[in-house]
Amino acid sequence: MSKQRLGRTALETAPLIFGGNVFGWTLDEAASFDMIDAWLDAGFNMIDTADVYSKWVEGHTGGESETVLGRYFKARGNRDQIILASKVGMEMPEAGRGLSRDWITREVEATLQRLNTDYLDLYFAHSDDQNTPLDETMDAFDRLVRDGKVRYLGASNYDGSRLVSALASARDLETARYQVLQPHYNLYERRDFEHDLADICHEHALGVTPYFALASGFLTGKYRSVDEIAGTAREPFLKDYFDERGMAILDALDEVSERHDTTPAAVSLAWLIAQPVVSAPIVSATSVSQLDQLIAATELRLDEADLNRLAEASTPQQAADSN
Repeated sequence: MSKQRLGRTALETAPLIFGGNVFGWTLDEAASFDMIDAWLDAGFNMIDTADVYSKWVEGHTGGESETVLGRYFKARGNRDQIILASKVGMEMPEAGRGLSRDWITREVEATLQRLNTDYLDLYFAHSDDQNTPLDETMDAFDRLVRDGKVRYLGASNYDGSRLVSALASARDLETARYQVLQPHYNLYERRDFEHDLADICHEHALGVTPYFALASGFLTGKYRSVDEIAGTAREPFLKDYFDERGMAILDALDEVSERHDTTPAAVSLAWLIAQPVVSAPIVSATSVSQLDQLIAATELRLDEADLNRLAEASTPQQAADSN
């Protein structure tokens, strides 16, 4: 199986994408500007955001990340240097949600205004909307492409059957189709993508840009027990990872990272990059040291022994038992 990059969809990018959910949240505006500058200086050129970032923060209503990015583009004048992705579909508080024609048409205008741009390189359906006919959704997205407001389309949080149906809808309507999938996929979360979506992405030449590439920080190896995260903001995200398989993955990451004199985070990302169908994982950093780990991942080449060790530790038990 040949490596699939975003170039398969006429997009060109470095092997990592910066996740913009931190802009206006864990990074204030000035720190966000500095991080984006450092990202570009490191040779990367793609940023992913969404209309709902960061509505989960007290006092936020969504749109904060896009607003920071829009101010950055205005200040730097370098919009054309960045491949920019955003998303629509999840609930904007007291405004709307879904993938209806009316909501997509309305929300893309709000996104473009916040981002201080007149086009998106990539626009994702952030979550499947089974209350709206797929034909309506694909036709609405196609209009954005034909109007020049969006260059390419992507899907996130679709299961295999709905993704196939959406691709079929676009084919039958002769509209623009999804060319990229953004799934939840990492060294721990393997089953859903590998057994329901990977073959579809290969068959239809979809680029794949996984989110939660480091499992909310678990795969960095920073946390080694539930006790360490008890009562913290990370507990809801990480508590289920500390099972037998999770600890086996950390052990394998330690072994491989020591062999290469690098970090578990770099190894985790290098494993994702090495997967044949993956185009570019989505990652975030809030410090220069974290950014250095991301850069290290793109320079790390795992050999067959490394990949086998990681695969052995991380293979989902159910899948292993069925083989």
